[in-house]
Amino acid sequence: MTVAELIEGLNLTVFTPQARLDKRIATVDINRPGLALAGYLRYHPAERIQLLGRTELSFLRGMDNREQALRVFALCSYEQTPCIIVSRGQTPPESLLREANTRGLPVLGANLVTTRAAAVLSTFLEERLAPETLIHGVLVDVYGIGILITGSSGIGKSETALELVKRGHRLVADDAVVIRQVADHTLVGSPPPLLEHLLEIRGLGVLDAMTLFGAGAVRTHKKLALVIHLDVWRDDVAYDRLGIDEQTVRILDTELPSVTIPVRPGRNLAVIIEVAAMNHRLKGMGYHAARVFSDQLSEAIQGQEDYD
Repeated sequence: MTVAELIEGLNLTVFTPQARLDKRIATVDINRPGLALAGYLRYHPAERIQLLGRTELSFLRGMDNREQALRVFALCSYEQTPCIIVSRGQTPPESLLREANTRGLPVLGANLVTTRAAAVLSTFLEERLAPETLIHGVLVDVYGIGILITGSSGIGKSETALELVKRGHRLVADDAVVIRQVADHTLVGSPPPLLEHLLEIRGLGVLDAMTLFGAGAVRTHKKLALVIHLDVWRDDVAYDRLGIDEQTVRILDTELPSVTIPVRPGRNLAVIIEVAAMNHRLKGMGYHAARVFSDQLSEAIQGQEDYD
């Protein structure tokens, strides 16, 4: 993202209007350059946004003019530095503004206290710079569980989502799902802007789920918790009957639990997905029905062998 997008997204003040607002921001990390202002630049992370709080500005203003000019020159000398942000609504020193203008380095202002500004910046950057991918499928919120439904084209993903929405659940995205890794082991899905709230049903065309079912039937984004893959029923395939073995699918750098549901006429996929969501929640609470059944079966077999 660019510095201009950062300014617009966080409503920041621009102190150097002639600076290059097209400079790129490539990392979510933020640096408070206290050591750089003290003269130690060996490991200075120049590629990060530089955040100056009350402590750094007080330290800078306490220097004489010559030393202040040298420190500011060193801080602004890195081409890869995207911008400098001053917190607490403070006004940057004139020496900093002059040097930054000379080098085209944007100096911005935030009205938040320094720790809060750092938190808001980190959250904003993590969301905007998060790795993302586009997956063909449907994302729905079922009982608070974000379920990504995948499968070949025409297998019934959108029809299943429509039935789930009619049953009181919420649609996030149909046909194309933008998935971002916003943190370690955390994936969030959302629709592309042009497809927001829309469902495509063969024979009916494009439907607006929010217009048909109300604002409570849609969501703008949802954390992914489970992947359900719809597969055409094949008689020569031995499908899992107990559910003891845990399947996973890898999206970006995160492994998600996965369930494969064979599809054939007469199966109520919406009900099956509802039960899958409730079963996933029970597993998260520590109860695994298939393992409990397996343990009870093993105990019964062992008891019968002991009796014999």
